[in-house]
Amino acid sequence: MQWARMPFGLVTAPATFCRLMRLVLEDKPQLLSYFDDTLLHTGTWDEHLVGLKNLLSTLKDHGLTVNPSKLVVGQTSIHFLGHSVSNDTLSPLPTQVSKVLELKKPTTKKQVRSLMGLISYYRSFISDFSSLTAPLTDLLRKGSPEKVVWSDECGRALQHIQNILSNDPVLIIPDLNAQFIVRTDAPDYGIGAVLLQERNGVLMPCRFASRKLLPRETKYSTIERECLAIVFAVSQFYKYIALKHFVLQTDHRPLLFLKEGRAKNSRLMRWALALQEFSFIISAIPGTVSCHADALSRLC
Repeated sequence: MQWARMPFGLVTAPATFCRLMRLVLEDKPQLLSYFDDTLLHTGTWDEHLVGLKNLLSTLKDHGLTVNPSKLVVGQTSIHFLGHSVSNDTLSPLPTQVSKVLELKKPTTKKQVRSLMGLISYYRSFISDFSSLTAPLTDLLRKGSPEKVVWSDECGRALQHIQNILSNDPVLIIPDLNAQFIVRTDAPDYGIGAVLLQERNGVLMPCRFASRKLLPRETKYSTIERECLAIVFAVSQFYKYIALKHFVLQTDHRPLLFLKEGRAKNSRLMRWALALQEFSFIISAIPGTVSCHADALSRLC
């Protein structure tokens, strides 16, 4: 006997279904699939019709069906995995943003985790997210009481996030044929980075990335924290810049030597060697220009 449909309750069901969809659609570069959500993207209407026909035929050949009520065809902007996706931009869904704006003050660690899970889904839209949310994540430290003490600092942190998302943040979809700019910064308690590209003469963000510094990392010197931010940035944006020549911008001028390998500090030398696989030029910019990477963290 064999199941005619994927049954409920199997631990391996999600992984099995994802593997099935990957195998069914693996030779079709215009298709993206996540569980039972499939996205077809094309450049023209004629290409779209051909792609749609091929998709439906492929699904039929493998015994799969589509729910007509959930099928959306020929759109220039769609809702996909909690995002509004258009030809050039990506933005959070208003319905999801509304849930963030309606968040109530948590009273337990479990509620804080739930809150962080919701707002973290859109962390790539928020500059220096980790530094902004540091007062919230501090509530989840090991050994802290289950009943949390919600301070004014926590309230301001959540309000910052809500304000940013309520202002309709937009990321541009990366153009793999255009040059990337990676901009980094390292405030006192976190490191941040932004992946930028130029559109119509204006630098626009493609992705934001950030994380809190570990306790031992807070003791690093300024140049070490700034270099750590660079190492973190290239690891976060690796899939975009690994085979590209890009521009690396930092507001810490002593790091201009990085490509030359003249560091005497063993930690800096180790990081400099790790960066040798990348092709980039490094330039210094004023701290006021690096607002994409660190402005919001300095508000805290």
